[in-house]
Amino acid sequence: MNHEDVLALFDRRMRREAAPDSPGAVVERVGDVVRQTGGAADAWTGVLWSDLTEQTADAAIAQQVADATEVGREFEWKLYRHDGPADLGDRLLAAGFTPEPTEALMVAPVAALMTDAALPDGVRLQQVVDAAGAELVVQVHARVFGSDADRMRSRLLARLADDPDTLSMVVAVAEDGEPVCAARMEFCQGTGFAGLWGGGTLPAWRGKGIYRALVAHRAREAAAAGYEYLQVDASDLSRPILERLGFAVLSTTTPYLLTP
Repeated sequence: MNHEDVLALFDRRMRREAAPDSPGAVVERVGDVVRQTGGAADAWTGVLWSDLTEQTADAAIAQQVADATEVGREFEWKLYRHDGPADLGDRLLAAGFTPEPTEALMVAPVAALMTDAALPDGVRLQQVVDAAGAELVVQVHARVFGSDADRMRSRLLARLADDPDTLSMVVAVAEDGEPVCAARMEFCQGTGFAGLWGGGTLPAWRGKGIYRALVAHRAREAAAAGYEYLQVDASDLSRPILERLGFAVLSTTTPYLLTP
């Protein structure tokens, strides 16, 4: 995999030419910025891509802040390490944005991934197809990441109801019925990329190969659906596992949040 070529392909297909990721959302270009405005009140809204310089950055940021303030919802500027200008993060801080933890942008060719990872004894995979399964995913994510359960539940149920072919979710369940790991995959149709999101394992169940097995399961699904690449925004915890499975770091990404 040529890292520069794949990163350029990712930037073009997944950012500059991105399609809306939820029902009712709109992706539009405003000058040298591509942003999404979510349809539902709790849908993701923010900047997907920008092509800014030292001369144009401050005006573009001010425009996005003004528009976000008018909309009145949380706004995220998804900043990548290779975005310009070099001090864009400092400019976003000065404009009132708050950075979240930085993650590694990792990509792997689907055909090169290991897909034979096994689950430990007593753990089974359950494919999520309804609200009950989505609730298990929400439970795991709330316990692992401390995420907003209500917002996540609303988003997942909306995708299952309105656009189920673009989403795959799976839960690892212990013998006693406890959900111990959960993850999802979003199929970005027409891009060649599928995104792995939300992979999280309860602390007591880490180190047993469950996360690795869920990555392998989703890689098999992506291959069957004809996707060429898998993409992950990886935390420091998951990055070493993904590297061993064949993922490469192409950049980093930092969410900068503006709260109205």
